[in-house]
Amino acid sequence: MENFVMYNPVKLHFGESVTDTIGKSTAKYGKNVLLITGKGSAKSSGAYDQVMARLQGAGLKVFEFSGIKPNPIIEDVDKAIALGREKDADVIVALGGGSVIDSAKAISVGMKYDGPAWDIVTGKHKPKDAVPLIAVLTLAATGTEMNPVAVVQSTCKQQKIGFGHPLMYPKESFLDPSFTISVPRNYTAYGIVDLIAHSLEAWFGEGDTSLSDRFIVAIIKEAMKYGPELLNNPEDYDLRARIMYAATCALNGMTSYGKKSGDWGVHVVGHCLSVVYDVPHGASLSIVYPAWLKLQKDRIPERIKELGAAVFETSTVKDTIYKMEYLFKLLESPVTLKEIDIHINEGNTRERLKKAMITNKVTGQVHKLDEKDYDTLLDLMA
Repeated sequence: MENFVMYNPVKLHFGESVTDTIGKSTAKYGKNVLLITGKGSAKSSGAYDQVMARLQGAGLKVFEFSGIKPNPIIEDVDKAIALGREKDADVIVALGGGSVIDSAKAISVGMKYDGPAWDIVTGKHKPKDAVPLIAVLTLAATGTEMNPVAVVQSTCKQQKIGFGHPLMYPKESFLDPSFTISVPRNYTAYGIVDLIAHSLEAWFGEGDTSLSDRFIVAIIKEAMKYGPELLNNPEDYDLRARIMYAATCALNGMTSYGKKSGDWGVHVVGHCLSVVYDVPHGASLSIVYPAWLKLQKDRIPERIKELGAAVFETSTVKDTIYKMEYLFKLLESPVTLKEIDIHINEGNTRERLKKAMITNKVTGQVHKLDEKDYDTLLDLMA
């Protein structure tokens, strides 16, 4: 078991009507609010009106940047930074799912840097300060509400990159499960897949820590039990709450303590699908993970069998992979590229995806991938 430091400074507010206090909480950090939102789902759900009323009721000035897309782009980050500087924003409120909050994290550190935000994403510049960030989550998926990591992409560079810094932790996060009730069925499913994938990345990381592994198994089992139920009962508050809590725990650090790292190779492959074909993040993961497990079946058979025994009560690698693929199907998320109308051997599809994998330097932190593996994975995903 590795040495570790347990640190998570996010004050998390969880439950119905928790945003009633968001005005008071936000006022502790500033008076001029840059509100970051997506493409309209927060307004249709009623979350926008509730949050705006509380912010304005606390006497705060609110300036809005809207339109963040599901696979967030660096151009929007730079535009929001410019607006924040113009309005002298001293606190940021991110109202949305992972893409909105991830963008807001980049904006928070980017506002304290004179150069382009992409410098921070690529590690060219290390943040030294940040505008305080308040997160209001409307989609259970990424866990970004309680970690210091973000993912954004540059479409022109064909790169989608995850990056992080302690300054990017939200100061406070508000999670009202009722805000997720209006999330469409497919994105609800993609969010459940995402939390499972985060747990798997930790499982296949490096290090032997039995308690963290038990946390991983518990989170996956929570998703297995309540995910399908939620898809059949999308307006059930209790089911929304259970999935929301599981998604937060899947990436707030608790699954990784005592390990050197997670693997994250599957996520990087998934990023390539998103940056080339704008595939929803969760859908990319349900496609890549079964293929990755098939690639690794003779390389790490014992670790795959341990996963199957703990989660599915299986005893073989083959059965474990079958059960994982079946779980994603049960969650109505695609497990092949052809299901989303991407045909690997038609046109220049293979070349485009392989080029993106090379550009994004696809590998795993633990289970390394090379260019030969790229072709194998593409065939297994087809």
